[in-house]
Amino acid sequence: MKENTLLSNYFIGEMELKNRMVMAPMTRNRAGEGNVPTELMAKYYKQRSGAGLIITEASQISPQGMGYPATPGIYSPAQVEGWKLITEAVHQENGKIFIQLWHVGRISHPDYHNGDAPVSPSAVKPAGQAFTYEGLKDFEEPRALTKEEIKEIVADYRKAAENAKAAGFDGIEIHAANGYLIDQFLVDKTNKRIDEYGGSIQNRSRFLFEVLEATLEVWESSRVGIRLSPSGLFNDMGDSDPVALFGHVIERLNDYKLAYLHLIEPLMPTDDYPQLVKQVGAYYGQIYKGVRMLNGGFTKETANQAIKNDISELVSFGTSYLANPDLEKRFELDADLNAPNQDTFYGGDEAGYTDYPSMTEA
Repeated sequence: MKENTLLSNYFIGEMELKNRMVMAPMTRNRAGEGNVPTELMAKYYKQRSGAGLIITEASQISPQGMGYPATPGIYSPAQVEGWKLITEAVHQENGKIFIQLWHVGRISHPDYHNGDAPVSPSAVKPAGQAFTYEGLKDFEEPRALTKEEIKEIVADYRKAAENAKAAGFDGIEIHAANGYLIDQFLVDKTNKRIDEYGGSIQNRSRFLFEVLEATLEVWESSRVGIRLSPSGLFNDMGDSDPVALFGHVIERLNDYKLAYLHLIEPLMPTDDYPQLVKQVGAYYGQIYKGVRMLNGGFTKETANQAIKNDISELVSFGTSYLANPDLEKRFELDADLNAPNQDTFYGGDEAGYTDYPSMTEA
């Protein structure tokens, strides 16, 4: 029997992945005017089509969902046409690609919204600064969404799911992690509502499941993934009982037979937060009965160990894929890896984007 390793194939529903290595979603800030994906982006993703699955950089579902410069959207006809360049390029290489759907919520700035405040479940200002076209600026207090506006955002997710299908994607990932809008509804540090979207864990998770069910009107469940960060503190987040909150959410997700659940190991030190689970995959992976994907600084060795120990079926790699377009081949041959250049992660041109050499080029 073939051993299950990173380099063995895997089926998500009826979709075959050529290996268990996933290119993680990574914001690169290289979209063109109108937040339209470009030919340069198509080259970037095509170079990395050897991954079993590519998950695109986070892509806003509406102008309101934007919070960073030059990030692509999936709400306009021009953006759909731009994404078609990318899906066609990846499919030419027999690759598979999902788009990550995104609304940043309060992690934005009035500069993006004609001077209007960003939106959030509640008017809770984040600590820190927003990235704007004019540089870093202090976050400002967001405006609490009305119930009618929440329904409109759910509809925006549904429309984005439709646009993703029109653009030729193989599926979608709902970004419910890292302190963005869905995560803001989940945790009680940012959700102070007293209506049916706030208070109890069931109420705070309502928005997530409304978004999920809206996208499932467009895509079959085996083509929809969800990303969560149960022990995440990024973007000034936190919950009084994260174990109960995310335990409830993940238990409920078992009902949907999704493509996968994408879990992020803690991005920041958690020693001062005893309420947080330090090994997310090992703990929450026991609750989830479907396909599990883990992310968080994995190497070839630790990723294979996670698969061997039945902690995860798939592992996503961020900066390793950023710097190594042929990462799966390098793992197969135990070849040296290119070092990522942090100075070129965000914005710019092909430097630090499409000019990382493959093994043959090196």
